[in-house]
Amino acid sequence: MLSALNLECLRGERRLFRGIGFTLAAGELLFLEGQNGAGKTTLLRMLCGLTPPNAGEIRWQGEEIRHLDDDFHARLCYLGHQNAIKEDLTPLENICASAHLADEPLSEDDALNALEQVGLMGREDLTCRYLSQGQKRRVALARLVHERRALWILDEPFVALDTQAVTWLSGVIGAHLRRGGLTVMTTHQAVAIPAAPTRHLRLGA
Repeated sequence: MLSALNLECLRGERRLFRGIGFTLAAGELLFLEGQNGAGKTTLLRMLCGLTPPNAGEIRWQGEEIRHLDDDFHARLCYLGHQNAIKEDLTPLENICASAHLADEPLSEDDALNALEQVGLMGREDLTCRYLSQGQKRRVALARLVHERRALWILDEPFVALDTQAVTWLSGVIGAHLRRGGLTVMTTHQAVAIPAAPTRHLRLGA
């Protein structure tokens, strides 16, 4: 369970938001909404423990995340605006390296399966610097195919994806939720996640 209690964020003299709170249980999805500049990415970074709130608390399974450190981050998968892939590595190398860093090593067959699902077979051994922005995004998203950490925090995961890829990713997120995972995400697109209890939180309302 992930809980936010009376969160506040200040940027200089400007208050982005205050009094933000929610509780998300296993199998639930939270859509974070709002105009550009409303603080969506900042709130996601707070939920990851990367940006401290000016006021309020964030709790994982009832404990403040600032007291949990590695125990919390071991349950967390964060995908931000940046793809966080190494341009000098191939898609296959990136997927395997990312899994190793998460202490969830993948076999080469599983990594290839993930790349096939995102439509990158035939490019698995091509250095990522030669891929398009959409293809680089797919490399980042391929990590989710075999991702089993409980909490996914996804910042605009559908950017640069075509209709077929959006449908595929919606299914991956839906499968994660059916396994009892939790997801917090932002998106400017109207996306239906199958079989998912869904909540909405709008910043700047």
